[in-house]
Amino acid sequence: MDIGSGCKYPVGALSNFSPHPFEFDGVKCNSMEGLLQSFKFESQEMQEHVCTLVGIKAKSKGRKKKWFKDQTLYWKGEPIKRDSEEYQTLLDRAYEALSENTKFQKTLLASGDAVLKHSIGKKNISETVLTKREFCSRLTAIRERLKKEKEDEKNG
Repeated sequence: MDIGSGCKYPVGALSNFSPHPFEFDGVKCNSMEGLLQSFKFESQEMQEHVCTLVGIKAKSKGRKKKWFKDQTLYWKGEPIKRDSEEYQTLLDRAYEALSENTKFQKTLLASGDAVLKHSIGKKNISETVLTKREFCSRLTAIRERLKKEKEDEKNG
């Protein structure tokens, strides 16, 4: 299944552009795209605003930021190097927070056992705040955890 915002359910709804509200470190986010784009801004106030955006509005807000020049992103005023373990942990925590959204859970489980792809995404970490691999591997891992939790629930 190739994830993209213009695609049919469930893959279209798995896009980071989709409106799946969640809270991350006390910040209200209306989409994963809003959170990811907020990492490009040093100002916490601006980050909180960008987190409220969804879809192309979120993408457009971060488009002109030249974070890639020094490979530095931010969260809550703290600089984070793009190629660091700290950034990977931030992404893990972000997707775990998103996975609390029940609509998102149902959508992800609706993808069944399909291999998740994101052909329009980028591969090189120095060019994007989230590579294809970072995106799809996190969704797949969360889907497996959700399936296991459902199975455990069923088996008591």
